[in-house]
Amino acid sequence: LGLGLVFGLKHATEVDHVVAVSTIVSEHRNLWRAAVVGGLWGAGHTASLVVVGIFVLTLRVAIPETVAGWLEFAVALMIIALGVNAFARALRGRANAHVHRHEHDGVEHAHVHFHEHEAAHEAAKATGHTHAVTRIGLKPVLVGAMHGLAGSAALTLLVLAQIDSVVLGLLYLGVFGVGSIIGMMLMSGLVGLPFALGARRAGGLSYGLQLIVGALSIAFGLWYAYSTGIANGLI
Repeated sequence: LGLGLVFGLKHATEVDHVVAVSTIVSEHRNLWRAAVVGGLWGAGHTASLVVVGIFVLTLRVAIPETVAGWLEFAVALMIIALGVNAFARALRGRANAHVHRHEHDGVEHAHVHFHEHEAAHEAAKATGHTHAVTRIGLKPVLVGAMHGLAGSAALTLLVLAQIDSVVLGLLYLGVFGVGSIIGMMLMSGLVGLPFALGARRAGGLSYGLQLIVGALSIAFGLWYAYSTGIANGLI
């Protein structure tokens, strides 16, 4: 069971997981909310693993390879969609920028203001940490659940081969899930750090980072779709 926790921590750092979660983290400018995004992703991931695990371990059947392939391909399409959304949000944010000019001691100064950033900052101060989950929504939970479904084939096959007891098998999946929650909270907090720092220093920096994250997500999603769909002969 201890290995399940370690494997769960490691599982959270897989590239497709981090890329997808990064697009959601990029929507926020707060380290706490970034960590909550990771926790919600882990909760959705664990829930889908356990649900699939109940059927697989009880019936002692493996998920067909073709089904597993289509689930991985669906993850690739999801990552592309997340990247497009992040890219579009960043463009909208930059479009809301305006230059504010004023004089100080006879010298004219110019500052760039971002209305969307300012509104989000004020809302964050008003709501505080207690409403972080409400503000974030269900997106990370659904993304985590999709990742859990896609990864359930390989993981449950491993559990079937190593563990005979249904109870122990489900316990292993649960411990694995806890590891993935902790791992993704740490990863999403790390990813959220530059967005939080960028928001404090210059709102435009955060939007620039969001553009980069969106572009990388689209590029990775296209490659992942090719490798899981076309290269494997799925489509």
